[in-house]
Amino acid sequence: MPSEEGTAVADLTLRPAEPDDAEALSTLLLDAREAAYPSMPRLLHPPDDVRHWLRSRFDADGVEVWLAESDAVPVGVLLLENAWLHSLYVAPGLTGRGIGALLLDLAKSLRPDGLGLWVFESNVGAQRFYRRHGFRVMRRTDGSENEERQPDIEMAWNDDVEEER
Repeated sequence: MPSEEGTAVADLTLRPAEPDDAEALSTLLLDAREAAYPSMPRLLHPPDDVRHWLRSRFDADGVEVWLAESDAVPVGVLLLENAWLHSLYVAPGLTGRGIGALLLDLAKSLRPDGLGLWVFESNVGAQRFYRRHGFRVMRRTDGSENEERQPDIEMAWNDDVEEER
């Protein structure tokens, strides 16, 4: 892993991920998700299931997996499913360095007609991040429809989005 001082946006490469990247990206996702606790609930699926799921995304219609890397080491992952930003994770210890913003800008350039996403209500930092980048709240739920059963917020980005009042 690159040193915290050594990773800057200028040092990053963004590229479409390949199936051979799945193991490293799964590890990044699992590590980032664990580091985000308690802002995000822990994953309900065991690591092997998460690895299998991520590998399966490479063959799915309408799905794109991108990675940010520094010195050939993945430091961020972006997973788009059609017009949904399914996952955006940055390696623990490297948040706040512009990696997530770079991946989000990429997502917006790939989906210029708009993007939707879900964020946990407890993940206030992610909500601030997405708001800074033009996403607006569309609706809030009690979490009864997500696996974790935790309250969440649907957010969207495009020119026509009106924020929930």
